[in-house]
Amino acid sequence: MDLYEYQARDLFEQYGVPVLPGIVADTPEAVRAAAEQLGGVVVVKAQVKTGGRGKAGGVKVAKTPDEAFEAAQAILGLDIKGHVVKRVMVAGGARIAQEFYFSVLLDRANRSYLSLTSVEGGMDIEQLAVEKPEALARIEVDPIEGVTLEKAREIATAADFPAELVDRVAAVFVKLYEVYDREDATLVEVNPLILDEDGNIIALDGKVSLDENAEFRHAKHALLEDKAAADPLEAEAKKLDLNYVKLDGEVGIIGNGAGLVMSTLDVVAYAGENHGGVKPANFLDIGGGASAEVMANGLGIILGDPQVKSVFVNVFGGITACDQVAKGIVGALAELGSTANKPLVVRLDGNNVAEGRRILTEAAHPLVTLAENMDQGADKAAELANAA
Repeated sequence: MDLYEYQARDLFEQYGVPVLPGIVADTPEAVRAAAEQLGGVVVVKAQVKTGGRGKAGGVKVAKTPDEAFEAAQAILGLDIKGHVVKRVMVAGGARIAQEFYFSVLLDRANRSYLSLTSVEGGMDIEQLAVEKPEALARIEVDPIEGVTLEKAREIATAADFPAELVDRVAAVFVKLYEVYDREDATLVEVNPLILDEDGNIIALDGKVSLDENAEFRHAKHALLEDKAAADPLEAEAKKLDLNYVKLDGEVGIIGNGAGLVMSTLDVVAYAGENHGGVKPANFLDIGGGASAEVMANGLGIILGDPQVKSVFVNVFGGITACDQVAKGIVGALAELGSTANKPLVVRLDGNNVAEGRRILTEAAHPLVTLAENMDQGADKAAELANAA
């Protein structure tokens, strides 16, 4: 779960990370009142879960409450990369002397943590990594040892911080790692981390991603979820414990196993090039041991998406036997009745495949087409979606 900046700021403050005061508001009038409360120069910042806010006009400096009011009028309702701004944070202004970058993240490839740090903050880290890779220090962090003060000094030194700043930024690195570790995050990023004209180190912006697999350890994380902004299909899938992600295409995808589903997305996208450019509409992994009920739940979610024009069910029977998948499909179609009005292409292989195909053949549902292999199934599903 990605947090809004104001949520990250509040979390940082709880762990003693130096931050500026910030007030969340959702109307221009409330923004003016917040600016009056904070006093002096403020920054009105769009609260959306995407980057590039500044370039899109979602961050504005205001010297007076009236300017803050005008900034809010311009920002609220702004569309930033498909995210409509519904609230802003009014943050205290800072006199910036230098900008830095710091992050700690999960390094899945090396089964470790990784710190990315630079004395050149404020710009897109992706741009920095390409244009000046030597300016980005990459330091592995042992998950057992974490970021001690000694490790933090090593990170700061590797990133070429001036000697007089090493101890000051190292102390902040330790606190930011505490956020990462204790909150079960997969990313904690500050860009920029600043040195102000008074010599203070301050986290001026924050990005935090929390590991949803660790929710059972953090009851309070549920309070951070923006349910109003969640896609209703993704919310329903979450209730049903389905691994579902909505995409932008027209072909619904169901598979068992993340690797198979990812491959299916690629094959459907490739097939779609020959059928009007249709694309996958979702990622849905029903898992290696999914029951007929899970299959039915997944089908119900996908058929409920008005964007979906056809569905491709691609299952390799292992722990999930093909006959159970077939029963799930037949049962789901019976339960959904007239609301199931989109064609299904089904490719089954592996454990009990003959029985699974027999069940679907005997059911003879007019919406179901059996495919011999994945390429054939993807092509047929793309064809049907394009014809719809």
